[in-house]
Amino acid sequence: MKLPGEGRLLRIFIGESDREDGRPLYEAIVLKARELNLAGATVLRGIMGFGADSRMHTAKLLELSEDLPVIIEIVDVKENLDKLMPFLDEHVKEGLITLEDVKVIKYRASSQSPS
Repeated sequence: MKLPGEGRLLRIFIGESDREDGRPLYEAIVLKARELNLAGATVLRGIMGFGADSRMHTAKLLELSEDLPVIIEIVDVKENLDKLMPFLDEHVKEGLITLEDVKVIKYRASSQSPS
């Protein structure tokens, strides 16, 4: 899959302990994105953060270190990201979802051999 010079960045902010059918929600989102043939997804685990409730989540506090912030980033064209939105609407109970236009500089499909 080749992305044009313009794309969209979908960012999903959730907690590490958020679950969907017994598995981590971030895993369910990435698997759904793959099922929909999106260009790719990356999960980032934060070391500190807080959400709407202002409760601090940090790796420094043992009792809160199991619910660290997680960000899932997906870059693709708008039409492809729109296919994922109903799943997110249904499964992300608490979190933040952002969309922004981005300029794609370089993208290589996995079928190409590395240089």
